[in-house]
Amino acid sequence: MTATVTRPAPPRRPRAKRRGISRETREMWLLMLPAMVPVLLFSVGPLLYGIGLAFTDARNTRVHETSFVGLENFVELLSDDDFWSSFRIGAIWAVSVTVLQFLAALGLALLLNQNLRFRSVARVLAVVPWAMPPVVIGLMWKLVYHPDAGILNDVLGTDINWLADFSLALPAIIVVGIWTGMPQTTVVLLAGLQGVPKELYEAGEVDGAGRWRRFWNITLPQLRPVIVAITSLDFVWNINQFGLVYVLTQGGPGGQTRLPMLFAYEEAFRYRFAGYASMLGLAMAIVVLAVLGLYLWRQMREAK
Repeated sequence: MTATVTRPAPPRRPRAKRRGISRETREMWLLMLPAMVPVLLFSVGPLLYGIGLAFTDARNTRVHETSFVGLENFVELLSDDDFWSSFRIGAIWAVSVTVLQFLAALGLALLLNQNLRFRSVARVLAVVPWAMPPVVIGLMWKLVYHPDAGILNDVLGTDINWLADFSLALPAIIVVGIWTGMPQTTVVLLAGLQGVPKELYEAGEVDGAGRWRRFWNITLPQLRPVIVAITSLDFVWNINQFGLVYVLTQGGPGGQTRLPMLFAYEEAFRYRFAGYASMLGLAMAIVVLAVLGLYLWRQMREAK
């Protein structure tokens, strides 16, 4: 008998991987879809619609036929004295509230970070304004500033109409803005303080550094990322403020507290110039992004 020799089968070539979306990627997008749909419908969609509206002569009337006007709204905006006045007031408001709010919140966070008696109760009370709606805060402070029955005039023994005085209205609402936004800044800074290693303070004490030197050379450098993040967010929130100031003064007296968003609201809903108001909002968004970009670039450069 002759033995039959069987040749081994040639090695099979590995299959080429199919190009396309992997299973993990499909599952990821499927899980993200329920969260993305509301964002696209209620955030991205209106944003794109508003940008498109800025280049038209849209009016909030049924009889007006909307047409594309290009950059006419932008050119008109540059020559609008009311816009530049509101922009100046908005810049004063945003910078003042952001800076003073940060300084006050930093002091409060340093205090709440100490081993104080009833520290937990103090921390809860410190965030109470954060839980109050802007409308309620506006009505409460309107009573505080009331010329006849206001607590402030009773304490000072005066009869000043704080929210109707041309020179006092803006400082008065700045105080309210600081009080309103201080809690969230305090919470963020307090969390940052608790993340600073205690070994650094102990090493500073061994080297003979006093309280001020430890604060300046240890606390502030360790808090730099937190400070950059919270001040950037505060600036965006403050420059876009509307509800609080609207309840307090509605932009008065004589436009002395008319922030850019109040100006845009009046153009859109009082005078019905929807296209012009959209261009104002777009211009403010570009300015805010430019300022934040410059600020973050400088902070990153200094950090390096």
